[in-house]
Amino acid sequence: MRNRFIITLAAALAASLNVFAQSDGPYIFYREDGKARVVTVGKDGQVNDSVVDKVGVGSTFTVTSHSGEYSFDVTLHENVRPEWKQSPAEKTLIMSDPHGNLECVISLLQGNGVIDSSLKWSFGQNRLVIIGDIFDRGNDVTQIFWLVYKLEQEAQKAGGNVTFLYGNHEPMVLAGDLRYAKEKYTSLAEKIGSTYQDMMGKDTELGHWLATRNTIQVIGDALYVHAGLSQDFLDKNLSIPEVNEIISNNIFKTSAERKATSELTYFLFKTYGPIWYRGLVYSKKKYVPASMETLDAALTKYGVSRIFVGHTIFKNVKTFYRKKVVDVNVDNKVNMAKGRSRGILLQNGKTYVVGDKGIIKSI
Repeated sequence: MRNRFIITLAAALAASLNVFAQSDGPYIFYREDGKARVVTVGKDGQVNDSVVDKVGVGSTFTVTSHSGEYSFDVTLHENVRPEWKQSPAEKTLIMSDPHGNLECVISLLQGNGVIDSSLKWSFGQNRLVIIGDIFDRGNDVTQIFWLVYKLEQEAQKAGGNVTFLYGNHEPMVLAGDLRYAKEKYTSLAEKIGSTYQDMMGKDTELGHWLATRNTIQVIGDALYVHAGLSQDFLDKNLSIPEVNEIISNNIFKTSAERKATSELTYFLFKTYGPIWYRGLVYSKKKYVPASMETLDAALTKYGVSRIFVGHTIFKNVKTFYRKKVVDVNVDNKVNMAKGRSRGILLQNGKTYVVGDKGIIKSI
């Protein structure tokens, strides 16, 4: 019995020591004196916490996956809010809810020609859309954010485009709701005298970038939003730019602060707002499912023919309302292993379900 206790205690100690034994970062904090604090974690668990005299546009950092398997350089660029309405491309790859799983992201993007073996943009003038939820659950949250940040710049130079929209987990984490965050992040924050939300907050480079993201995007004849558009939302009679501004302007506030800001602000972050509402894909009464009239009113109001969402997970990519709503959220890890659907490819006016090896079928 004593030996079993010693083994259990040793295992617990090893687990606690391994919290940092994964590569992470960089976390770039801008200081009032013009300098920057840069925090990284090496694969050996060594936390490197330094102050750099000058960090800004053009500065380059190396990003390494938690396991050390993947590595790439990222160069800081200006952070500008994308136009809410954009023209379509010949090809658009759509995915959602990567939740910190870098391997799944890389596999899907490489398998569909979006990035090459060096993790560089290879999709030319085409588009990549990620419908929210990079935060939480996985071990490579920071690395995925940096990869998207990097690809955004590379795509722009090639005449293409990368769109990342807020999910519900972005405002959750940034408001301090860390119920789904890995211990490695909260423990690192404690070690460096910070909080996890502040490590991605308004005074950081990734925070600056996150503050300029949109909630709703229109590309061609399609609207993209993390969860859905409810009748209550439509009753607010909001323009897409209004929604994007209100949510990003309040992304770093706590739930109580959002409520104190205005009733509308609080609504947009809650159950029937665009980052939480499930009534476009669930028919049970408790989800207040949208009628066909509500959906058609939304399509008409925003001048589109269909809506792409994530948020609600299904076994495979699934369509609703006579294919006017497409949910692309699946269990990415399971579906990657089983060769099942992982996203959507729009190509030359046709819609295809794709997996890690390309097109699976048309819909």
